[in-house]
Amino acid sequence: MTRLSLLGVGVMLGVSASATLAQSSAGMAQMAKASAAPEVGAMAPDFTASWADASGPHAQPVKLSDLRGKVVVLAFFPLDRSQGCTIEMHKFRDEYTKIFGPKAGEDVVVLPISIDSIAAHVSWAHDDHFQFSMVSDPEQKVSSLYGSTMPGRKYDSRTVFVIGRDGKVAYHDPQFGALNQQDYDALTSAVAKAAGM
Repeated sequence: MTRLSLLGVGVMLGVSASATLAQSSAGMAQMAKASAAPEVGAMAPDFTASWADASGPHAQPVKLSDLRGKVVVLAFFPLDRSQGCTIEMHKFRDEYTKIFGPKAGEDVVVLPISIDSIAAHVSWAHDDHFQFSMVSDPEQKVSSLYGSTMPGRKYDSRTVFVIGRDGKVAYHDPQFGALNQQDYDALTSAVAKAAGM
């Protein structure tokens, strides 16, 4: 192969590598953009998703904008029945009105969200007597909107959002600790503030 041919191949490889890097950078920028959590004070991204409680699937999907006028708590978590998630959901159950207020379930809507199926949610909610509904997000469409995915893993990170009556993010904990009482206390305060209690 002549020196000129080698030079041409080198240029072509350089152009191809540059294009690949540019595509890769654009893809990473798009992923970063998609995974950014909405800031406090911003409108909460709307979504529609399947949900269920201990009695079974709800006939209609939940749409966040339909809950406007109520306080909504979105609690993303990795997996049904896993150790940390069980601790968190049991805490929500056992201290339901303490954490979410006396009108929990009416004026304050609690929505734990994970990749688990509706059937898995119904089974767990039934077995453990949860008084709240759970959202199924197997393709992580909702968690992506809220920056609550784990890079390189097919699970949601443990994050909590409080959405005010106006549809804006009133509170966000990007690393909610299932074993951290301070995080539950901060959530309780955020819910009370958003609900005007």
